[in-house]
Amino acid sequence: MSAISQRSFNDVRDALLSKREIAFLDVREEDPHAQRHPLFAANVSLSKIEFDAFTKLPRKSVPIVLLDDGEGLAERAARKFEELGYTDVALFEGGLKGWERAGGEVFRDVNVPSKAFGEFVEAKRHTPALSAEAVDALLKSGEDVVVLDARRYDEYQTMNIPGSISVPGAELVLRARALAPDPKTRVIVNCAGRTRSIIGTQSLVNAGLPNPVAALRNGTIGWLLAGQSLAHGSARQFATDDGRTDAASREAARAVADRAGVKRTTFAEAKRWADDANRTTYRFDVRTPAEYEHAHAAGFQGAPGGQLVQETEMFAPVRGARVVLFDDDGVRANMSASWLAQMNIDVYVIDDATSADLTEQVPWRAAKPLPAPTPTITANELAALLDNPASQTIVLDFTASANHVKGHIPGAWWTVRSRLALDLPALPDAKQYVVTCGSSALAAFAGPDVAALTSKPVLLLEGGTAAWIAAGLPLAKGETHLASPRIDRYRRPYEGTDAPHEAMNAYLEWEYGLVAQLERDGTHGFFVI
Repeated sequence: MSAISQRSFNDVRDALLSKREIAFLDVREEDPHAQRHPLFAANVSLSKIEFDAFTKLPRKSVPIVLLDDGEGLAERAARKFEELGYTDVALFEGGLKGWERAGGEVFRDVNVPSKAFGEFVEAKRHTPALSAEAVDALLKSGEDVVVLDARRYDEYQTMNIPGSISVPGAELVLRARALAPDPKTRVIVNCAGRTRSIIGTQSLVNAGLPNPVAALRNGTIGWLLAGQSLAHGSARQFATDDGRTDAASREAARAVADRAGVKRTTFAEAKRWADDANRTTYRFDVRTPAEYEHAHAAGFQGAPGGQLVQETEMFAPVRGARVVLFDDDGVRANMSASWLAQMNIDVYVIDDATSADLTEQVPWRAAKPLPAPTPTITANELAALLDNPASQTIVLDFTASANHVKGHIPGAWWTVRSRLALDLPALPDAKQYVVTCGSSALAAFAGPDVAALTSKPVLLLEGGTAAWIAAGLPLAKGETHLASPRIDRYRRPYEGTDAPHEAMNAYLEWEYGLVAQLERDGTHGFFVI
């Protein structure tokens, strides 16, 4: 087996500075990634490479540089990428410690390029903001105020400012004039922390909304820290036709995009780019998920504009790639593109869209390789096996740990695929294994790993745990049978309402420090119009 090449700190840094294409990937699980990583090291965990590779890295010859923290994950990931047909795969020299020894800045948390950019915008533009106490007083006084929540709708439903309306980020400029038609109405934009409220507020300012506009400083975190109560299960949303015919918003969005240097293209040209073996092109439809599923253009991935700006490195991890955006209103793509351009991304907006181009009517399905075949077992057959202790059958659950805690097959052991070699030896002895996850899609790739490590028979549960539930079979709940530590997901301090106040305050302090970290890092190329 040939040795895997390595790329140095200076080489990677030069690629970032010169905007040469590079997929700088941290292949650890999300929690260790969130503890320490370089700014543009996107998290693509070894456990899910087959799920992510063809969507996130659409060009097989893209230069890939893999990072871990000395666990040996990067070399395993390199072999996996090579098996999938990628031709330019290298390890980062010295791993994370090598990055730090060379003087590289390391960052905490997830979606850091976008969050750091939000702080950069506020520092440069002095985006207007009001404290939680000030907003609460305005609402209680009966003043003419509307609060627009810029997060995803599911986040809004979990917790929201009482009386607020769900208007996810890219929808703000399109919908705000209809939601606050009186220019004297004060508009407050909030998210859970800071980034989406800053970007949302500044979007309305940039687009010339005549109303007084301000961000809720520190979002729902700030609201909770001020001792104020949040609502739960709210369902207030914009009307579908809000703003769709508003020429002022459309003209303003185009002017903002032009100022930011957004370029224009056509469907035909974007298709030619997608087929170009020498340059990576991402194509995103930035409308709402419901609009996307109703009808979208072939080859365009659904990426609601607010989340695309919030999670840019997860949607488009190849730094230096070309990004093409589509909408059907002339506002959402232009506003989203204006922010991507300021994040130093080569971004284009489709200009020749017609309804005839929207030929697809199914959810986005990422391209994936075929897993090696594994014999299957039905839910009822598995239940019979588990009722017979002599079968010594162990079920391995590869779903997200949060899903396992919500409900799993009784006795099933939750495990992280990349840790199988470490964690399997600690489990009870087995004559055979059954692998599952929510749908068995990931388990299908994990099954051959288990067989190779144990030399025992391995069966794949048909339809996964969802099929077990559909068969009316019992579930266990809670943090039971955890074979691996719960490192698959980083617990964000702004999720839910149960995070300790110390963690919330620490998160805000971290965000405040991001501009200084950007300056020390020096690779971002961000600017603000």
